Amino acid sequence: MECPICGSEDISVLKVKTIPSKKKEIKEYLLKCNPCQHVFKDTISQKNPVDKRLIISEQDNSIKTIISLFPNEELNIGDNLISELGQVEVTSMEVDGKRVNKSIIEDIDTIWASSVEIPIRIGVSVDLQGKVASYKIDIDRDIEISVGDIVKIEDYIIKIHVIKTTERRKNSGYALSKDIKRIYGRPINLNNYDFDFTKNIVKKTNKLPKYLRK
Repeated sequence: MECPICGSEDISVLKVKTIPSKKKEIKEYLLKCNPCQHVFKDTISQKNPVDKRLIISEQDNSIKTIISLFPNEELNIGDNLISELGQVEVTSMEVDGKRVNKSIIEDIDTIWASSVEIPIRIGVSVDLQGKVASYKIDIDRDIEISVGDIVKIEDYIIKIHVIKTTERRKNSGYALSKDIKRIYGRPINLNNYDFDFTKNIVKKTNKLPKYLRK
């Protein structure tokens, strides 16, 4: 919105009125331009919300629900939405049977998202030179984990040498835990560490690496 007299966008809202409509949401604004003090009206119309299928990932579970969104708005991967089950982050969308990174909401068939109100679950693999100790841990979503970090998990103190994110494997650098699928490390002889994930373990298994399986 801008002032029709001086063109300024420094506008104060004095009053808002909703005008009834079956197909659109119409709002009439009484506005005041702060620089020149001109008072004027402006109207914004928007199509009524439509229901879209929403599949929310909560760690190992998926929950199907419906969310109401304005059809002419654009939705992107990474956007946050408020659903009836809490705040979620969009991870994928389906339009005409294809996965897309962004779309006008009116064209979307299904939205996939992950809950941002619960801890993130990631994997930890400890290379024991003949077998792998594998763990699932629940941690806060915004922890910064780097290749080279020293981690304690149960009786192991390991050095991270690979981070697998939702997009690629990283042999250097860092990632936020919310973007990490799994971290890989090898035991080292140290007593100090950057993180102790022992209390975060929710599942553990021991298995042979792929090159030793028959």
